[in-house]
Amino acid sequence: MLIVAAALIDGAGQVLMHRRPLAKHHGGLWEFPGGKVEKNESPQAALARELAEELGIRVDSAALEPACFATGAALPGSEAPVVILLYTCRKWAGEPQALEGEAVRWCSLAEAELLQLAPLDVDLMGRLRV
Repeated sequence: MLIVAAALIDGAGQVLMHRRPLAKHHGGLWEFPGGKVEKNESPQAALARELAEELGIRVDSAALEPACFATGAALPGSEAPVVILLYTCRKWAGEPQALEGEAVRWCSLAEAELLQLAPLDVDLMGRLRV
């Protein structure tokens, strides 16, 4: 299963973290915002769509820079292993809001590392360079 996520980075070098909905897998844990790539969708198009749905922001695919990836075991109900592609993004339109999750929060990388992160986001955080 292919998942895309974004490290939105503001002018102060802070990254936006998104708290997962309580009713979902890893509910209540923090993550980089994003979601599943659908059939016949490019990773960049999927991420732009997910950021609009989850945060209410508009992102041009050209503003997404590949950063790193993480892999893990299949999610419940799936047989396919999970691959998350993380992109950095420093330019978007709109103010990020928690439209689908519990909350959003701007953090320094050091602060973000102290949050209760979803397991693969721990891996991504360790590989991210801003």
